[in-house]
Amino acid sequence: MERLEPGNVRPQDARLVVAISSRALFDLDESHRVFEEGGEEAYSRHQIEKENEPLAPGVAFPLAKKLLALNGAEPRVEVILISRNSADTGLRVFNSIRHHGLDITRAAFTRGESPYRYIGAFGAHLFLSANAEDVRKALDAGIAAATILPSTAGNNADGQLRIAFDGDAVIFSDESERIYSTNGLEAFNRNEADAKDLPLSGGPFHPFLAALHAIQSEYPAEDSPIRTALVTARGAPAHERVIRTLRSWGIRIDEALFLGGRDKGDFLKAFGADIFFDDQTRHCESAANHVAAGHVPFGVKNAAT
Repeated sequence: MERLEPGNVRPQDARLVVAISSRALFDLDESHRVFEEGGEEAYSRHQIEKENEPLAPGVAFPLAKKLLALNGAEPRVEVILISRNSADTGLRVFNSIRHHGLDITRAAFTRGESPYRYIGAFGAHLFLSANAEDVRKALDAGIAAATILPSTAGNNADGQLRIAFDGDAVIFSDESERIYSTNGLEAFNRNEADAKDLPLSGGPFHPFLAALHAIQSEYPAEDSPIRTALVTARGAPAHERVIRTLRSWGIRIDEALFLGGRDKGDFLKAFGADIFFDDQTRHCESAANHVAAGHVPFGVKNAAT
């Protein structure tokens, strides 16, 4: 499969393409318990018996709905269903898509095999899944991907799509985070101050952010259906390099929160994020108390896990 280097967006992609697994899109906890306790045969029987019983929305459902709402006369977004179900057991998932009125027509059913190889074939800019192994394989192939954490947070009722990102190892590479991990905060701040005019390299979510920005650019800033935020543990003086990097990329971030190590959860709730992406599990777990959160297992913080 073709590998996408971070920071490169396929020029032939006219639309933002997001691939979402069935377990992220719908609540399949009961079905998963059947599989864990009874195996594949019991799972298949369960899904076929209930194939006309719609599945309840999952953690990524509100995000998918808002993404699809961006489509008007000019299609801007496509959501692809990616599932480890077979086509037979996946019929319940498609019936649920129809029941909930989601405009999803393309899918891959792989009957237990990792579906990551089809994500690039669909031209996806982003892959969301409850399966951490599939997410890692997608990231290794150069596709922005995140493991969706369980969350009981309420949905953001605002019609605007609001997406928040961590900086290092998500939007940006982990080059600076490696200095922090090895030599501590003082060395990190000194490096960022010295390199303030040197743009950071793109991280795994740079292409996805660029695709979002392309849609935003079609609207006046005050009337955009998408709002983005950078929510980072960085503080002064490490903020300047980030701002200059985004400027060099020609990408607009609507809000930037430099928290200097403070917990991110309350700030994400205040922003009203539909989803937040971070490379550190502890930040994702904090965020999931307030908003949907996706763990990005990339960079030095995830090297040993």
